[in-house]
Amino acid sequence: MKYYLQYRIQCKEEESREMLIAVLSELGFEGFEEETGFLIATATEGSLDEREVGDWLNESGFSFTMEKLEEQNWNAIWESDFSPVEVDDFAAVRAHFHQPVPHVRYDLIITPKMSFGTGHHATTNLMIRALKDLEVSGKSVFDFGTGTGVLAILASKMGALVVEAVDIDSWSIENARENIKMNGVESGIKLWMDDSPEQATKADIILANINKHIILQYLPVLVQKLTPQGVLVLSGLLKEDESDIEIAIKDTGLKREGISEIGNWICMIYRQTQVIVK
Repeated sequence: MKYYLQYRIQCKEEESREMLIAVLSELGFEGFEEETGFLIATATEGSLDEREVGDWLNESGFSFTMEKLEEQNWNAIWESDFSPVEVDDFAAVRAHFHQPVPHVRYDLIITPKMSFGTGHHATTNLMIRALKDLEVSGKSVFDFGTGTGVLAILASKMGALVVEAVDIDSWSIENARENIKMNGVESGIKLWMDDSPEQATKADIILANINKHIILQYLPVLVQKLTPQGVLVLSGLLKEDESDIEIAIKDTGLKREGISEIGNWICMIYRQTQVIVK
């Protein structure tokens, strides 16, 4: 039986919640929910150092409780709490038990389970909004860190010629595969488990909604994987990460085309302006 650790952390300030998510992601947490006055952080048992997490939360002044959940209980929690998300009239993200959302262009069915990416969090919302403004039809797309598969599914529904998607976690791959099937886009998406973008083919659009450290680690590879005039969309980033990304991008041939923000989270869009020869 697989178990999950769910931490309920008292946190009233929005910026504190955003900082918490960033830190806890690096400590091994995989899923987050925001409630009034609390952040709910969840991880697979054994994927983190519980003493390290507890010490950090205590030293940082956060009150918390921790509960061990069976896998089926976690899914039940998602089903009871997960409400549809709409991004203007462009896209809706809902679970299979919700009614269709007819007034949006793309109605996406996502049952998140333990995977990150339902549109509720600012970073996924920002990525969906970025796709809204891109020409995706007929393009090749690579989704690095696909989570629930929501961005890969949206790109496929937008008419992408081919979509490749990877994630480091087996539970994400399983969840993404289920969501891809529910949305009827199996033929348009190639999905596999990997911790690196090395095996991906060159793409016209690369999506990376992860975190600053992973983006910086693999940025040279992502740049190599872009086609001429290709677009790189980065999120999972806080406002204070902007300067580090800009420094790393310098001399890569990428030109920034835009930046958007929700709260303290940002999404940065770059275009390749020179041919990179490997």
